[in-house]
Amino acid sequence: MINITLKDGSVRRYEPGTSLLEIAFDISPRLAKDALVARVNGKLVDLNHRLDEDAKVEFLTFDSEEGRDVFRHSTAHVMAQAVQRLFPGTKLAIGPAIANGFYYDFDSPQRFNPEQLEAIEVEMNKIIKEDLPFARVELSREEALNKFRERGEHYKVELINDLPEDAVISCYQQGEFEDLCAGPHVPSTGRLKAVKLLNVAGAYWRGDERNKMLQRIYGTAFPKKSLLDEHLHRLEEARRRDHRKLGAELDLFSIQEEGPGFPFFHPKGMIIRNELEKFWREEHKRRGYDEIRTPVILSRALWEQSGHWDHYRENMYFTKIDDADFAIKPMNCPGSILIYKSRLHSYRDLPIRMAELGLVHRHELSGVLHGLMRVRCFTQDDAHIFMLPEQVKDEIVGVIDLVNDFYRVFGFDYHVELSTRPEKAMGSEEIWEMATNALREAMEERGLPYKVNEGDGAFYGPKIDFHLEDCIGRTWQCGTIQLDFLMPEKFDLTYVGEDGQKYRPVMIHRVVFGSIERFIGILTEHFAGAFPTWLAPVQVKVLPITDRQLDYAREVTGILAERDIRVELDARNEKVNYKIREAQGQKIPYMLVLGDREAAAGTVAVRHRRKGDLGAVELERFIENLQREISSKEC
Repeated sequence: MINITLKDGSVRRYEPGTSLLEIAFDISPRLAKDALVARVNGKLVDLNHRLDEDAKVEFLTFDSEEGRDVFRHSTAHVMAQAVQRLFPGTKLAIGPAIANGFYYDFDSPQRFNPEQLEAIEVEMNKIIKEDLPFARVELSREEALNKFRERGEHYKVELINDLPEDAVISCYQQGEFEDLCAGPHVPSTGRLKAVKLLNVAGAYWRGDERNKMLQRIYGTAFPKKSLLDEHLHRLEEARRRDHRKLGAELDLFSIQEEGPGFPFFHPKGMIIRNELEKFWREEHKRRGYDEIRTPVILSRALWEQSGHWDHYRENMYFTKIDDADFAIKPMNCPGSILIYKSRLHSYRDLPIRMAELGLVHRHELSGVLHGLMRVRCFTQDDAHIFMLPEQVKDEIVGVIDLVNDFYRVFGFDYHVELSTRPEKAMGSEEIWEMATNALREAMEERGLPYKVNEGDGAFYGPKIDFHLEDCIGRTWQCGTIQLDFLMPEKFDLTYVGEDGQKYRPVMIHRVVFGSIERFIGILTEHFAGAFPTWLAPVQVKVLPITDRQLDYAREVTGILAERDIRVELDARNEKVNYKIREAQGQKIPYMLVLGDREAAAGTVAVRHRRKGDLGAVELERFIENLQREISSKEC
């Protein structure tokens, strides 16, 4: 008999060769129905896998991230099977699960259009009804290469050749279809219920623009139609809130052909940007930060010293000045380091907190550019803190509190992730462990639950990432705290200790907004363009009913402007209901409708974009209430 230890610590005994699915059914028929995959001794395996020795076993359902990924990756295989049934000769590339769905890349002479996506979806549902088992087959390298060469699947051959010599090569079969895949998968296609293909896009093989452009079909899948319907509703809501569409409608920003990936901010967009930067400056000054500004172009020697030349060069832009190599900065940290090095520091000076709204440039492929969310130049709200080793935890806690206070202003919930040492990293494992533990201790002191992303840190240090959740449930990675023991070493940063000797400071890199441009895009979608009054480009629209009220309307407009309220007068000879509808469409928070009665009484009839008609009030009272709303940054 073998001992199977379950997640709750209980132990069950089974005959060797018992499958995981049989164990799940023995525990509960409902578990056997809901389970998609199992974790055995920390490794994900198929439910059809049979156990021959003692093991720790955890069954995973669609409620877990790993379960959802297996469910959707299995659906990607079904989609590939449907495509090859309908369009013989189509070559297969890759088909992973992604956040909220899956995709598969195809090389086909057939150009896929919406009608064909519908046909593929119908065929997928047939395959699901066939309830075909997913069967794993392990092959030698030679067997795998021969199999896929015979089928003309040259993308699979390339993938096999790139695998390590000692790699286990496996394929998964369902019915007549077979695909190179490490797995795992759900037990059979019948486990896949509600599927929807969403769109098709171009994608270079392996993301390299020098390679062939393939067709990427995106889809999503859920175990219940109700969950799929809910997801599709969120997607429709996301389309309605698309910041690119709203950015054009509200005249906030544009992306021009002459500058792909380089956004142009229009006057109204600049108002939002300036308000965010003003808020940022006020909060940082209050918390002991000093603002700096560093050059956009710096010498190659600096980037070699920082490590960016070796670890980040493919994302950088370059130029020559006086026959010497220079780079346009992709990050602000080396500039802050040079300012720190410009004079001698005592232990009494630390911590030193330098904050910078620094413009950086990073090379991105044209295919991944997306409005303000993915650009080639953006402003990072960076800060670099230089501190004594014993100050590390307190400074991290201070940054966590700052980030929390910022996001609370905008009404965002968030979760936290800790990213650890990547494969390509500078510095010893001991230094990395010390840095990682410092981040853990700070989060635990603040009671922050967190997820660990193994191997996802920056090349110079571990980091904490803050993921915002918007009003329709999407998450956005914005704030980051990176602890760095390595840059101070590479740049020979020092301070004079109490004993007169020189010591090495510790460094924190951190952002709150992350990118001003991207944060504006997130806010635009979160608020659907209806920005809170303190951020709204136009806070009040004055709407005279007829020309008789024009003089009073101009007087009201002037008074509001003198009180630093952003106001516009609509003096056109149009019906007032038309003016109201247009102001509503422009998401303006307040409309002041002025008729003869208001002009005679010196009042204003207030209309709110969401609450509707609020009645007539004295102008001064309206201004006081509005200023209170603006100063408190109500959302």
